[in-house]
Order: sequence, then C-alpha cells, then structure tokens
Amino acid sequence: MRLICWLCFFFPLLTLAQTPPARPAPAHARVVVAQDDAATSAFEPRPEKIPALVQRGLTNLTGRTSATAAWRSLVSTQDTVGIKVFSAPGAGSGTRPAVVEAVVKSLLAAGQPPKKIIIWDKQWADLRRAGFVDLARRLGVRAAASAASGWDEKVFYESPYLGQLVYGDLEFNRKGDTVGRKSFVSKLVTRDLTKIISIAPLLNHNTAGVCGHLYSLALGSVDNTLRLDGDTLRLATAVPELYALPALGDRVALNIVDALICQYQGEQVGRLHYSTALNQLRFSTDPVALDILSLQELDRQRGEKGSTGTSNTNCWQLYQNASLLEIGVSHPRQITVETAK
Repeated sequence: MRLICWLCFFFPLLTLAQTPPARPAPAHARVVVAQDDAATSAFEPRPEKIPALVQRGLTNLTGRTSATAAWRSLVSTQDTVGIKVFSAPGAGSGTRPAVVEAVVKSLLAAGQPPKKIIIWDKQWADLRRAGFVDLARRLGVRAAASAASGWDEKVFYESPYLGQLVYGDLEFNRKGDTVGRKSFVSKLVTRDLTKIISIAPLLNHNTAGVCGHLYSLALGSVDNTLRLDGDTLRLATAVPELYALPALGDRVALNIVDALICQYQGEQVGRLHYSTALNQLRFSTDPVALDILSLQELDRQRGEKGSTGTSNTNCWQLYQNASLLEIGVSHPRQITVETAK
C-alpha cells in the first residue's frame, strides 16, 4: 500500500520532469523606420535619396556606427546573400528597384563580393518585367528565379491540401495517392543561398492581408502553391509552417519594408488612386512584427480614405500562427517602433 501511495504521489512529478520546457517566444520586437519626405516625387522614387535611408536604417537597427559594420553584424563576406524581392506587381507597386539598388550598393561597399549577391524571386519573367534582371546586370551581381532553379526533393513542406499540379511543379505528371501533398523548396534556396534579405512592398493582398515578408518568402520559395494561394484559412496555416522550415526562416538575416508608397487596394495591379506616399523604409529582424505594422497601416489608410473595397487585411490568424511557431511577435504592444536619426 505504501508503495502504491508513493507511486501515485511521485509519478506525475517524474512525468513532468521528463517533459522538456517549451522555448519561450520573443518578448518583444524592434522596428526602425527611416523616413525622408523627399524620397519620392509623384509616386516615383528619387534614387539619390534612398541610400541615406538604407544607411540610417541599418546603423540604427544594429547599433553600429557605419553601414559596413552593420552589414558585418548581419552577414559575412563568405555568405551568398539572396535579396528576395516581390516583383509580380511590377516596379511601381511591388518591391522597387531603387530600394534594391541602394541595398546592393551598400553591400558591395561593405566588401560583399558581387558573385555572392543574388536578386531573386519565383518567376524570371516577373523579375525581368520589374527591371531586376537589368539592374543585376548593371551592378555586376546575379539575378535568379527560384522556379527555374529546380526543386529539392529532400526539402519539402507536406500538408493534406491537394491541388492541381502544373507544369514546372516537381511532381507534375506523377501518379500516386500522396502526389500533390508536398511543396518542394527551390534548389536556389537550399543549395545556393546562405543568407536572405527580404525586401517586401507595403501592398495589400486580398487573402494574406499584405504582400509581406512571410507571404513573399514562403510562396516564392516552393512549388505546388496553387493549392494554398487564394484561400485565407489554408494560407493562415501553410505560410507560417513554410516560413518555419529551417531552409527558409533560419536563413533570413534582415527584413526591409519598402514603404515609399503604401498601396492599400489593388493587390497585384498598380492603383495609384489607392496609394499614399509614406516615404519610409522599415527595418527589423522580425518579419512578423513588420507584417503586423503593415496590416495596421493598410487599415489606417483605408479608413482615412474612406475606401470601401473588398480587400481583407483582417487575416490576423496567419500572423498569430507565425507567432506561435516563434517566428516573431504578432502583438502590437510587444513591438517597439523607433525613428532612425
């Protein structure tokens, strides 16, 4: 009887002791905003103004006294740095080439070898139309498309969602019960890149809320995405889980929001009448915090302009799920916003 009582008392404690403690989520996130009211003119970037914004954002975020020292705290000269852009909407509404040019020139000035800088997105045609292929050629760095680089059969995201495979997907034309349940990561990411700098526009997305860092990197790095894109609930689950893959999220060194222009309606179609010039670049190592601030900004602009469009930025579950996976902070009260000086 004494043995039974002893087991009843101590067994729960032994079981509890064998359970590893959960890793605490980040307590807060830090975002640095660099602004120059003269950074755009008639909704066009003024290229001569952007480098100073990049320098101020970098040095304020890292606490270093120079851009070179700031970059060395984020990437090494041995890293192959992939600058992830969102190019499908074009140069006017997607990531702006003027911002990417300033970042690349800053990296080059910091001693990053040109052959170790790659401007990339999913589709080569989008990169070319947005001007990034010509930009890469002019700067002496590389441009690459994740879809054209092939898919890594050993690195994938698996979910029960089935969709129609299209030409270019790894499992296109394959047969079997499990075919179509995996999204394979591009070899560009798994084999070529060691660090990623994400530069995303402040542009609404009708199902993800914003064409931000989580959506841009997750959907831009894998195949078989038709089963996920366009469905709010599926994106809310899949995007954070994709980003949490070590091949993706663990490679991200820096996130920059191209907030020179905020387009609060229109998604992938340029709509200047649904746009506001904010003349900002926003910097953080926390992609969730930046996307949350972007969602708030989009809602604020719609409210101020009395917009009654159908765009939905109430996709908070996606970002709450990302926080649960410890990708970043989703609660606005845990985000500290600083102005770069």
